[in-house]
This record gives sequence, C-alpha cells and structure tokens, in this order.
Amino acid sequence: KAAKEHDIPEDLNKILENKVMERASELYYVNMSVVEMTCLGGADGEGIVSQSVSSRSDLIPGVYEGGLKIWECTFDLIDYFSEAEIQFTNKTVLDLGCGAGLLGIVALRGKAEKVHFQDYNSTVIDEITVPNVVANCINEGNGTGSGGDGKTSKPPLKRPKKAERLPDVLTKCRFFSGGWSEVSQLLLTSNKPFSKYEMILTSETIYNPDYYSALHDTLAQLLDKNGRVYLASKAHYFGVGGGIHLFEEFVVERNVFRTSIVKTIDKGLQRCIMEMAFKDSS
Repeated sequence: KAAKEHDIPEDLNKILENKVMERASELYYVNMSVVEMTCLGGADGEGIVSQSVSSRSDLIPGVYEGGLKIWECTFDLIDYFSEAEIQFTNKTVLDLGCGAGLLGIVALRGKAEKVHFQDYNSTVIDEITVPNVVANCINEGNGTGSGGDGKTSKPPLKRPKKAERLPDVLTKCRFFSGGWSEVSQLLLTSNKPFSKYEMILTSETIYNPDYYSALHDTLAQLLDKNGRVYLASKAHYFGVGGGIHLFEEFVVERNVFRTSIVKTIDKGLQRCIMEMAFKDSS
C-alpha cells in the first residue's frame, strides 16, 4: 500500500468535530463506534469500515489491518513503560502500526523530542490517530499512571476542549499511512531531514507471519544503531498463526537483533513484552 504523509489541519476544532472522547490510563481517545458511524456516513475514503462491518472481521489482509480497535496489548505496554520507568525525554520515537496512537501519545507526554505515527490505513490516521493526539495535547492531565488493570475508571463521555492554537507539542509529530516498507522508503528518500528512531514502539503487529519479513526489515532500516524496539504481543494469535515465540524465532534466524522477553502477562490469554536491539549495539 503506497505511503503518504498526513498534514495536521490548521483548524484543530474541525478535527475534533463530531468526536466523542473516552479515557483510559489517563489518555483521551475517540469513541470508536461513533467514528464507525461517521465513516459509514461517508467519511471513509478507503471504505474499510463498511468492509469490516460487512465481513464481520477486524482484519482484512491488504485492505484493513485492525486500526479501528484498541487492542489489549497496548495497555500492557503502557503499564510496562511505567513499571520499568522507561524514559522518553528528548528521544525520537516511532509508533509503528499505531492505530489509536496511544503509545506515541505516552512518549509525547514523556517529553520525547519527536514522535512519528504510522498506520496501514489512511482513514485510521485521519479519523482516529490525529484526533487522539490533538485531544491529548489540548486537554489537561499528565503522566502515564494507570489502574491495576491498565484502565482507569472512565469519566462520562465528553466533548474535548476548544483549541485556541496549534499546541507546540504537535510540531513534534508527523503522521504516515501505508505499508511498512513503503513508509520506510518514503522516510529514507524524503527531502525532509530524517534521523533514525531511538525508540520504536509497536503493539499487536505480529499476528500474521506473512508480514514478519517486512516488519523486520523496517525495524532494521529505521532504528538508530543504539536504539530499542518495545513490542507487545499475544503469545499466539489463533486463526492467523502468528505470535511472540514464532516472531522471536524469525528474528533469531535473521541474526540482526538480540531479543529479550522483559515481561509475561499470564492473566487470560498469555501476552508478552519483548525488547529488541541491534546485536552490535551498546
């Protein structure tokens, strides 16, 4: 899928028009069912919402890759950042396969220098990621603390505040849609200055083994030589065949990265957090 960079519209209030906000782990995000309704009403140029609804599927390979949902491993990774006291200050960060963009938003709140967001679908970037980043930039509240289950009790659904101007924090952000390989090429060949990422954050992106090669190559091309990848995944994805151990085997075989499982969550279906770094990194 061709890569494209998305500009942040000047009128921030327009981005948040018709959006209803929820909150978890002290982060604001748009109510997905409201987004689906507006997309079915014509706001979805790709037609991914109608296809997802008609096929009753959260994944249509090569068409829609799940960005309309917030998957549970996202909250696992947010909790891990807090527990392990991961520092984002002055770091360049990529939220890969970002969907709602919550991982990148946590990095922004942690005073990252730059945060870039990528999702396969342009509808997801325009209707979900950008509004979420804007809502978190203009709403009060800081920190990444959360309740024991990774979710705080939700306040009533509410409209976001009006934005007076483009918050400075938004100037640190760039947004991309398209396949991993294509976005990688766009960044590496663009006229805009580009420095590799010191941190790449990704959650629930290894469900399909067919994508492992593209994901691995993208990480290898875009990660800074001493950078770290933080990846959250289920141990196994039933029906699609991927999972953390299969991906780990794939990475070991390629012999580019060293990997370590830094956390295992056994509540319900087993889930894991993996840290990756180049073999020759410090």
